[in-house]
Amino acid sequence: MGQIDNQEKPWPDSGRLAGIDYGTVRIGVSICDPSRTWTNPLFTVHRQSPTLEASQFQKMATDNQIVGWVVGLPIHCDGRDSSKAKEAREFARWLAEATGLPIRFVDERYSTAMATRLLREAELTHKQRKKQIDKIAALVILEAYLESSKHPDYRPITLENNGDAYVPLEN
Repeated sequence: MGQIDNQEKPWPDSGRLAGIDYGTVRIGVSICDPSRTWTNPLFTVHRQSPTLEASQFQKMATDNQIVGWVVGLPIHCDGRDSSKAKEAREFARWLAEATGLPIRFVDERYSTAMATRLLREAELTHKQRKKQIDKIAALVILEAYLESSKHPDYRPITLENNGDAYVPLEN
């Protein structure tokens, strides 16, 4: 995937964000409103070629007035990057280059499990759940970011820092 310059784009304080559940076969996408109050699943991108995907993400960003991407980072329970996390970081760098928009990451360790639970509670069939799972996982990722970012001590995971997001626990 492509390279971006070392100077990361500034993170916007307002505007629509899109949540990304990165996968090698499918990419789930969710979106929030400009005030960042509510989220909604958008759709699932079925992986094709980087050129077609770049065009899809550029159009998605323009059509939905997206100002930044929140990418799920599948890290190990001890906070270390998994091999999939390295792939997600590469994808995020490519996405930033393809769209010109800034990136933030969020720990997505349990996003698919949460999405599965939500879909089961909605009493969907297995086939219906399979069709929805990626964009619902993206919704869980975006909601986690929005909630975490409200905390005054929240440190986001960016393209430039490889540390885990950190929110100190109160004593």
